[in-house]
Amino acid sequence: MQFQDLNLIEPILKALKHEGYTTPTPIQAQAIPLVLEGNDLLGCAQTGTGKTAAFTIPILQLLSANKSFDKKKKIRSLIVTPTRELAIQIGESFKAYGRHTGLTCSVIFGGVSQGAQVNALRTGVDVVIATPGRLLDLMNQGFLSLRDVEIFVLDEADRMLDMGFIHDVKKLLTVLPKQRQSLFFSATMPPDIIKLSDSILNKPKQVSVTPVSSTVEIINQGIYFVDKGNKAALLVDILKNPEIKTMLVFTRTKHGADKVVKLLLKYRITAEAIHGNKAQNARQRALNNFKAQTTRVLVATDIAARGIDVDELEYVLNYELPNIPETYVHRIGRTGRAGAKGSAFSFCDAEEKAYLKDIEKLIAKQIPVIANHPYPLQDHNPVKAPKQQQGRRDKGHQNPKPQASAKPATGGRSWFAKSRSKY
Repeated sequence: MQFQDLNLIEPILKALKHEGYTTPTPIQAQAIPLVLEGNDLLGCAQTGTGKTAAFTIPILQLLSANKSFDKKKKIRSLIVTPTRELAIQIGESFKAYGRHTGLTCSVIFGGVSQGAQVNALRTGVDVVIATPGRLLDLMNQGFLSLRDVEIFVLDEADRMLDMGFIHDVKKLLTVLPKQRQSLFFSATMPPDIIKLSDSILNKPKQVSVTPVSSTVEIINQGIYFVDKGNKAALLVDILKNPEIKTMLVFTRTKHGADKVVKLLLKYRITAEAIHGNKAQNARQRALNNFKAQTTRVLVATDIAARGIDVDELEYVLNYELPNIPETYVHRIGRTGRAGAKGSAFSFCDAEEKAYLKDIEKLIAKQIPVIANHPYPLQDHNPVKAPKQQQGRRDKGHQNPKPQASAKPATGGRSWFAKSRSKY
């Protein structure tokens, strides 16, 4: 199937050709015709499946078919997304695919002065892409109205829930027109999300693509069994490999992300953290530095990682395994996109073995073990220390030096460079 088989108008086909796209992804092939027919849509798809184009393209076509000739443009479509990074990316997609349609969009998010955003709204736009907080702020100040919205999109609904935005979303629903087309996307469908979708959608068509078990097939994976106290030393050793131009590293907590960055900077490895405690402009700056390869390592938490879309990202590393197996798939899906090569590696200490078991069950495959490394797991059955002792032990983990039982790293080229080809 080609895009031209989806009954798209010539201005959009021309833009897609300009972008180098000819073949739709599975979610695009399924969702675009359903949206063009005017259906509400419930889409289950993770990042990297082409989800953004699956709703931006049909929205552009629907709005083009029924253009408003009012002197001042009214907001006819609203896309709500949890992070600034995602909002910016969706805005870029609208501009790229809609370059020949004459339709305009504005991206609304917090963490920056609202002046430029207010000016754009005063001029009039067809589409608003927004994070919930700033959108409600501008509504309450009287700078925008949603009474003319024809198509509403809620993107990354599960992350909305994680980030505490569901209350804001419910506020928005009270001011949106009852008669509208609604599109709802989420990577996972826990009960709270299903309940929310039921309150938004009217007799929706459903699309679900790329089962999580298959998204990892094209990605090179490996697992390192390593003591918790040796993870830092192992990471530093891995980064001795000059082939690793950039690497995205995941931690479970914001504090953990900051700690890893501090460690890497100590070893003169350029690194920045991206997480919820960082200001939005700081997160965007870190992401831009990473894309430009002026920052070699970007350390991220799961919530902040949504919106990280880096072309040709080759290496992802789980410094800590996630306790939710689906999250593993989302993490490693940052690499190996669009047929590019990608490698995703994970550290696993004794206490994380249960997480690994759940992950392997979900992806229906055993992740290859990389045994040839300087810091093999010594403590296979750790006993959890009392809280105060645990705190003292964690403090010691800031030191990247290996435990006494671990073998020292050998000099010269990193062992990682030698073993990578096997996995």
